[in-house]
Amino acid sequence: MSIKKQVDVLVIGAGPSGTVAASIMHQKGLDVQIVEKQRFPRFVIGESLLPRCMEALEEAKFLDAVKAKHFQQKDGAKFVMGDQVCDFNFNQQFTPGWNWTWQVPRSEFDKVLADECEKMGIPLHYETEVTDIKIYDDHSITTVVKDGKEETIRAKFIVDGSGYGRVIPRLFGLDKPSTQAPRRTVFCHMTDPKRSEAVEPNRITVFVHDPKTWIWVIPFSNGNTSVGYVGDPEFFEKFPSEIKEQFRALLNAQPELAMRFDESEMVWPEPRFLQSWSSTTSTFYGKGFVLTGNVTEFLDPVFSSGVTLATVSAQHAAHMVVRELNGEQPDWENDYMKKMMQGVDVFRTYVNGWYDGTLFNIFFAGNRNPEIMAQICSVLAGYVWDDSNPFVKNHEKNIRTLSRYLATQKTTI
Repeated sequence: MSIKKQVDVLVIGAGPSGTVAASIMHQKGLDVQIVEKQRFPRFVIGESLLPRCMEALEEAKFLDAVKAKHFQQKDGAKFVMGDQVCDFNFNQQFTPGWNWTWQVPRSEFDKVLADECEKMGIPLHYETEVTDIKIYDDHSITTVVKDGKEETIRAKFIVDGSGYGRVIPRLFGLDKPSTQAPRRTVFCHMTDPKRSEAVEPNRITVFVHDPKTWIWVIPFSNGNTSVGYVGDPEFFEKFPSEIKEQFRALLNAQPELAMRFDESEMVWPEPRFLQSWSSTTSTFYGKGFVLTGNVTEFLDPVFSSGVTLATVSAQHAAHMVVRELNGEQPDWENDYMKKMMQGVDVFRTYVNGWYDGTLFNIFFAGNRNPEIMAQICSVLAGYVWDDSNPFVKNHEKNIRTLSRYLATQKTTI
C-alpha cells in the first residue's frame, strides 16, 4: 500500500463531511490525505439535502460537478396527514440564502465529491481501515490497514468524518448514550412508473401514517424513488417478519403508497433496515483532532438534517484547523463545539416536536400565518444558526408555546 507517511491533516472518511473538509483545507495550502474504510460507490442513508449545505458545497468547489449529474432538484418539502397538507417552499423562507438543493442517491452523490477531491490532487485511499491513533504533543500517529498490511501516517491534525464508523469516539472512549428514543426504519429504492400521476411527482413528501410513524417518499431524477417507513420498533411487529413481505405490506398499509407503487419493483434485491441509529459523543474536539458530521451527533432522518450538519460542521472545522496550523489559537469550545451544538439543538427541538405531536398542531393548522411559516421554513432549509429567526433563537419555547395556543384555537396562526 502506497500511503504518504507524513501530512498536515489526515481526514478519516470520504463522505460529504470528510470531502468538504479536505477540499477547503487543500485550497488553503495544507497537505491533506483521506482514508476511507469502504470502496465507493456505496450506499448510505440521507438522500434529501437542505439548502444550507449548498454553501459548504460551493466553498468546497463541488457544485459544478454535482450539477453535471442532473440530480432531482428539491425546492421544498410536503407533509401530509390524512387529507391535510403542509407544503414548505424554500423560496418563501425567512433567512436569505439558497432556496433549492437536491434529492440524491447517496452512492452517486458521495462518489462525485470523492472524485473531485482526487481531481484536486488530494490522495484518497479506499478500503483502508484505521485501527489505532496515538496523539503526541505536536503530531499524531495513525495506524491503518489495507489488504492485511499495516502502515502508519504521521499528521499534525486529524479530522474524523467517519460517520457511523465513529473512529475517534470508538478508539478514545468518547461515545455516550443518545437521548433520542430508539426507532427503526425499513426502506427501499423502487421503480416509480406511476410517478407522473402524482400531483407534484418530483417533490419529496412525508406522510404521517400514525402519530408515531411516518413515511418518506424521495423521487430521484433517474426514475427511481426512495421509500421508507420510520417508527417505534414495536410498530413493525404487526407486519410479516420476512423483509420483502414486510415492505410490501407496509406500502399497502398507506393508501397513497398502495396506489402509487402497486406496479413498481424493488431496485435492490431486498429492502434494508436500520434501528437505534441516534448517537452522540462527549466532545467534538480534542488535542490534535476534531470530529465532524455524524461522528458528533446524528438525530433522526425526519427533517433531513444529516448531510447539512455534516457539511456545515466540516466547513467550520476546516477553517479552524487552518487557523491552528497557521499558529493561531482558535477557541474550539465556543467557535466550534457550541456553534455546532446550536444547530443540533435546534434540529433536536423539531425532531422531538415531530414525534410528540407538537409540530402537527402547527403544520396542519387551519389558516397558517405566512411570516411564522417562513421562519419555520428556514429551519427546515437548514438555516439553524440564524439567531435573527425567533424559531431558531428561542426554538424550544416558541415552538411549544405556539403549539399549545393552536391546540386551543384550532383555527389560525
